[in-house]
Amino acid sequence: MSEELVLLHFSTDGIATITLNRPEVHNAFNEELIEQLGEMIVDVGHQEGVRAVIIAAAGKSFSAGADLNWMKRAAHFTEEDNREDSINFAEMLKNLYTMPKPTIALVQGPAYGGGLGLVAACDIAIGVRDVKFCLSEVKLGLIPAVISPYVVEAMGARACRRYFQTAEMFDGETAHRLGLLHELVDDVHHLAEARDKLLDQIVKNAPGAMADAKDLVSTVAGRPIDSHILRETADRIAERRASDEGKEGVQAFLEKRKPHWHII
Repeated sequence: MSEELVLLHFSTDGIATITLNRPEVHNAFNEELIEQLGEMIVDVGHQEGVRAVIIAAAGKSFSAGADLNWMKRAAHFTEEDNREDSINFAEMLKNLYTMPKPTIALVQGPAYGGGLGLVAACDIAIGVRDVKFCLSEVKLGLIPAVISPYVVEAMGARACRRYFQTAEMFDGETAHRLGLLHELVDDVHHLAEARDKLLDQIVKNAPGAMADAKDLVSTVAGRPIDSHILRETADRIAERRASDEGKEGVQAFLEKRKPHWHII
């Protein structure tokens, strides 16, 4: 039986918590962790009854990025081997990014390289104020290629031009200012409080509407406001109004009662 490098816990109210579980090496990514995490993300994303997904980490670090032994092995890979190896990580991040459920990263410790990318791929990120981040790839003659779509979206191209090239370490305050973190807390105990506050909001909302709202952001971001986008957004709200969720939500509001959602 393989070692559990990633843990999964379900709460009674439908919250799934995925925890990186290699604290002895600062939750560094290797092939096995990426495989287990990727499979878990796909599985949880398709499970009925899951309202939200938490991405957390055991120990003092969120993730140190690439595992040193993995990097040693990769140094002897062919270009094609490296391409296949990178695709596995890329697919895991994409599946997290596109998961039709809200995802929340809880950053309790340092997040470097791929660990920072994992945070950026989540919908919401909360971190402890003194946490450290770093995109250190260029120090090794590499680039943060696979994580770049998510990091650039989270932090902005201007900031990424700086941190991709300088490999400077930056703190939670800077991460919050740049948009990588949505919320800062003082310590781990307050991290749990901030998580619970968000989840209290999320479980009140229509699951299908949240999934469609998440997809809507990806659809309209960066597109010109032209006749095509006007038509598409009009079609989307028309479909929502005619949906069972839309009808139930409006009726519950008019009747001044809590809506009854079908949990998908």
